Amino acid sequence: MPLLSDLASRAGSAAQSLWEASGQLVQPSLRLGVTGLARSGKTVFTTALVHHLTRGTSLPAFRASAEGRIRRAHLAHQPDDAVPRFPYEEHMAALTESRRWPQSTNRISELRVDIDYERKGGWRTGPASLALDIVDYPGEWLLDLALLDAGYAEWSRQTVEASRKRDRAPVAGRWHEALKTLDPSGSADELLASKASEAFKDYLTALRAGSEAVATTPPGRFLMPGDLAGSPALTFAPLDLPQGHAIEPGSFAALMERRFEAYKTHVVRPFFRDHFQRIDRQIVLVDVLAAIDAGPVALAELEDALDQVLMSFRTGRNTLLSRLFSPRADRVLFAATKADHIHHTDHDRLDAILRFLVNRASRRTEAAGARVGTVALASVRATRETTIREGRETLRAVAGVPEAGERVGDDIFDGEAEAAIFPGELPESAEAVFQGAVPPGSFRFPRFRPPRLPMDAAGRMAKMPHIRLDRALEFLLGDRFT
Repeated sequence: MPLLSDLASRAGSAAQSLWEASGQLVQPSLRLGVTGLARSGKTVFTTALVHHLTRGTSLPAFRASAEGRIRRAHLAHQPDDAVPRFPYEEHMAALTESRRWPQSTNRISELRVDIDYERKGGWRTGPASLALDIVDYPGEWLLDLALLDAGYAEWSRQTVEASRKRDRAPVAGRWHEALKTLDPSGSADELLASKASEAFKDYLTALRAGSEAVATTPPGRFLMPGDLAGSPALTFAPLDLPQGHAIEPGSFAALMERRFEAYKTHVVRPFFRDHFQRIDRQIVLVDVLAAIDAGPVALAELEDALDQVLMSFRTGRNTLLSRLFSPRADRVLFAATKADHIHHTDHDRLDAILRFLVNRASRRTEAAGARVGTVALASVRATRETTIREGRETLRAVAGVPEAGERVGDDIFDGEAEAAIFPGELPESAEAVFQGAVPPGSFRFPRFRPPRLPMDAAGRMAKMPHIRLDRALEFLLGDRFT
């Protein structure tokens, strides 16, 4: 049955790709996936990208924009009627009117931007258009794709083993106690299944709240269930199964296994088939600064998570046949977000740390023909640069308005007053960060409010400041405007 299901899924994907390829003859399109791990700024990135395209911002590193060849960009009706629309206007109002960050991504959403442009000189010169379909989805869903090739017993053993690591064991204590009470060979008790699932979800919640918020442990939909809350497909948990344990029909382990497979069938495979497999380009946003401040253990977790991310992509150069029968992203950009929290002299170091994090996986991906890039950016710049005096030393600092309740040392901010903060300096060597050269908690990274945007003489709001958003656009889209 799994083989027949996989063949049917591939046939459906091929039909979908053929339909989309025929549409390309009418208007070329590109599907851009936007994702990232917890609190990495996915929603802000998508909002800022659409803002600058539709406002006609001159973006120096985005060559089509810098050369004045982007004639017009406007919001259009999205092609997928069953996918929620990305609430761009609501998020813009939050950023500019309320000066608060939009709510985090907890479901898939989509937005289409039609871009009219002039082709570069040559035999193809003249007007053209591109339909940019932006697909915004939680990074936790991306890491769920690893479950497609895993069996229940294998997943259980890996998850339980990982929870017993020295850094995770204290967080997993209550779940481990509950795990001891579960007999895999016992009867398939519904109430017991619910209790086991809740104990496991509590463990996942504790992981998210701790230093490992920069990484994630699947199933990703457990912490954002949506309309599947309480369903059997989301009511299972790992069991402590010894190596070689045979799962008996009708047992408690058999019940957990059946629901694990149901999760893959009803949650993971539809996401892969209907959305992920159709993505042409992908940006993965990463809060590297939070991981650095959390210490080497968190960085190691992040490295493993990013390795899983690249393993998930069916990467490589797109050919006509691959577009029709096995679409795959041919460019993947990793972006270290919140670069405005540090001085620009540290931006190259932040980018180097990110490159170090994805180096192992990116070599494998590039060997398959895809391009992998990195960039340190701030989708919306919330700070300005300044200096502060500390004794006889002049420190390079950033100034902005910390959110109410944010604390730096003994100072607690009210959300109104601006503060100049020395965040700390990143080491020159990326390897040094992984070797413990930066003790956990060495940095000051308060959460700043979005900037106040002035109005011009015509009553129009200024365009949102950013750091290197244009470089990200050039990597992801630049070749489509030649």
